[in-house]
Amino acid sequence: MIKSLRGMNDILSEDYERFTYFINLATKVAQNYGFHFIETPLLEETALFKRSVGESSDIVGKEMYQFIDKGENDVCLRPEGTAGVVRAFVQKKLDKAGGIHRYFYHGSMFRYERPQKGRLRQFHQFGVESFGVDSVYEDATMIMMVADILKKCGIGYRLQLNSLGDQNCMPQYRDSLVTYIESVEDEICEDCQRRKTTNPIRVLDCKNTHCQSLYEKAPKLINSLCGACEEDFTKLKTILTDNGVEFEIDTNLVRGLDYYSKTAFEFVSDNIGSQSAIAGGGRYDRLVEFLDGRPTPAVGFAMGIERLMELIVMPKVKREGYYIGAMDSDAVDLVVKLTQDKRATEKVVCDYKAKNLKKHLNAADKVNAKYCCVIGENEKKDGTIWVKDLEAKSEEVILLKDF
Repeated sequence: MIKSLRGMNDILSEDYERFTYFINLATKVAQNYGFHFIETPLLEETALFKRSVGESSDIVGKEMYQFIDKGENDVCLRPEGTAGVVRAFVQKKLDKAGGIHRYFYHGSMFRYERPQKGRLRQFHQFGVESFGVDSVYEDATMIMMVADILKKCGIGYRLQLNSLGDQNCMPQYRDSLVTYIESVEDEICEDCQRRKTTNPIRVLDCKNTHCQSLYEKAPKLINSLCGACEEDFTKLKTILTDNGVEFEIDTNLVRGLDYYSKTAFEFVSDNIGSQSAIAGGGRYDRLVEFLDGRPTPAVGFAMGIERLMELIVMPKVKREGYYIGAMDSDAVDLVVKLTQDKRATEKVVCDYKAKNLKKHLNAADKVNAKYCCVIGENEKKDGTIWVKDLEAKSEEVILLKDF
């Protein structure tokens, strides 16, 4: 028997209901904030992610599904969504058009990593990207949008904030961090030793517990911010406080990708084990320029849908639509005709096999229909249909022309 590949799961029945419920809810929230849908390809040039995500990241270094296609192109399945949206933004020359452009997307991402609860090799993200707004108010809007989505899903969270500075304050901080890393270099893991030269700030994102204990004494970027970055971060905290969004400061929060600057944030849950991040994002003002576009301020976030699935509080499902069945084989054609007519305006499930009334009622209950409608030999002869309201527990026989 052929099975699905490890870390690549099917989405069926109840999971599908949760999945589509979340997509529809998050889509509605994004649209309420004035964002528009964008779809980008699953397959992109590998260079896109090396230049954006960064070769120092684990995603590019270890986890990409990368191969040479039949045209000798170096391609990969997208490991995250932001780079593809930025590529589309530049390719369509929207960076040159100016103005404000706001998008949301959802779809599959691929990373070759060890599958575990809430972390798969093919997983799904819902993401939002905003271009052209150089204001901390847009950062706050992103955070409040995530908070709105999680609140509507009934999901509790803790919001963690940090500032990564910009090109004015980051270089000086990087030098002081490298000096500290060198002082403990004999004790840190191989990944951190590599990151010291490729992107030193990413050592703070190391998951090795011993490394984390060493970095508790490392200099904090938040204490090295320039005046403009300090002012923005203070303003961000004020906006969130004024709008009832609670947060905590995490000075080691750097996000897992190289393109972030200034605002960085993560929403974490204490109900899904060690993989606690359920959403995250921040500002990436230089990424459009990295991908050959005009310098454009940008900010965004992404949410891992699989990590949210078991946390979503589903609304009580109401019965809806019709179930139509035949009790006599001679009535099946009539049932099919009625079903097609009714589907013009209603949700209808049809059973093509003749069954007794009890089996039809059980089938209608399984599909959560509001009405169970049955035609037998007598109903066909009289031009009627038997209808039971499964909510009100009432029943009646009505003329087909009235049905």
